[in-house]
Amino acid sequence: MNQAVIGKFIAQERKRKGYTQKQLSEKLEISDKTISKWERGNGFPEVSLLLPLCRELDITVNELLTGERVSPEDYQKKAEEMMVNLVKEAQESKKKIILSTMVALLAMMGAVPLFVISGAIPMADWIRVLLMGIGSAVIVLGIAIACVLDREAGAYECPACRTRFVPEMGDYIMGPHTIAKRKLKCPHCGAHRYCKKVLTK
Repeated sequence: MNQAVIGKFIAQERKRKGYTQKQLSEKLEISDKTISKWERGNGFPEVSLLLPLCRELDITVNELLTGERVSPEDYQKKAEEMMVNLVKEAQESKKKIILSTMVALLAMMGAVPLFVISGAIPMADWIRVLLMGIGSAVIVLGIAIACVLDREAGAYECPACRTRFVPEMGDYIMGPHTIAKRKLKCPHCGAHRYCKKVLTK
């Protein structure tokens, strides 16, 4: 899904209906800042708002997700394309997660022998320090690459408002986490909770 395209479509259909952002937000019982965020492509309506938004704009969910009006003849085709794109996005996210795990493991496997050699074999102090420095650099670089890949794989879902988002790198690194969840601040509702990792944005 292209949030920028969807945002422009929401703005277009809102104007077609003659609503201001404030009027549409009142009908959906949300803030006009949320509407503005959607229209700028900086967010996406949570699942519970999809049907009410589509009803107000007289569009289908499929049209909302594709970001354009769909003729009855093309409806089935667009729905199938959307499903294929969602499956493809999930598969790509899985590949990134697997790759990030492999990079982290390879970094550890490459660094540990350097640490073992530097401690087990008699050598000059500067060589020992050099080996330990290289080992540390390999670990840091490997973990950094793994973090970038993992952060870009899919998104995190806020348990409070169900908004899916990709956190800033600083928030991602500093957030306490388990295997499948990370404590993050939701950019939509501001809740600071353990958000679940999901494969699609």
